[in-house]
Amino acid sequence: MIWRLDNRLVFPDPNWADPSGMVAVGGDLSVERLVAAYRSGIFPWTDDPITWWSPDPRAILELDQIHVSRSLQRTLRQNPFRVTFDQDFAGVITACASVPREEGSTWISNAFQQAYRSLHRAGVAHSVEVWQGTDLVGGVYGVAIGGFFAGESMFHRASNASKVGLVRLLEHLRDRGFQLFDTQMVTPVTESLGAIEIPREDYLERLRRAIELPVLFRQRAEVEGVNG
Repeated sequence: MIWRLDNRLVFPDPNWADPSGMVAVGGDLSVERLVAAYRSGIFPWTDDPITWWSPDPRAILELDQIHVSRSLQRTLRQNPFRVTFDQDFAGVITACASVPREEGSTWISNAFQQAYRSLHRAGVAHSVEVWQGTDLVGGVYGVAIGGFFAGESMFHRASNASKVGLVRLLEHLRDRGFQLFDTQMVTPVTESLGAIEIPREDYLERLRRAIELPVLFRQRAEVEGVNG
């Protein structure tokens, strides 16, 4: 049964999702509702209508088991990029929205961009920027609550730029005591870094513990070079 949301900031049990992982439809993309969704193990995927999802299994990256290939290690040693945090959230999400998707569309609609920019202003959504000189050539953005981070999307305009940004993000989170990195589903990039799938029941238990932690994503951090 797919739930239809109303004005209350309440989500159904994610274990009631249909076989595809859809939990609910309706509601809005306000900061308060998005935070409530992520705290419940649920995320939005479309905006017309707004649909809410909690797939089973759920893909994660274990922060203490990141796999970095030899070629990526070589890129890291060569130090071709400058990596920053929360310096150009708008630029990152706009670039992610421009990545070609199936049938030329994108799930990162204008409504999504506005919603996550509001989350960023509220200190909940964060970005990682990868630069060559003054050019933004890669990036990642996602949502942080306590010791939990949900990676939403990434892009690259230079070889390995998005992977470098993701590795630096994973290191940043691991060093600050984060406990759970959600990738929602396995992609070729996250699989290359060691993404795995776990049952939704296990994910929800780990999420419950992670969001209780008083860990905060460091604002406006900057790393000079990928080894900084």
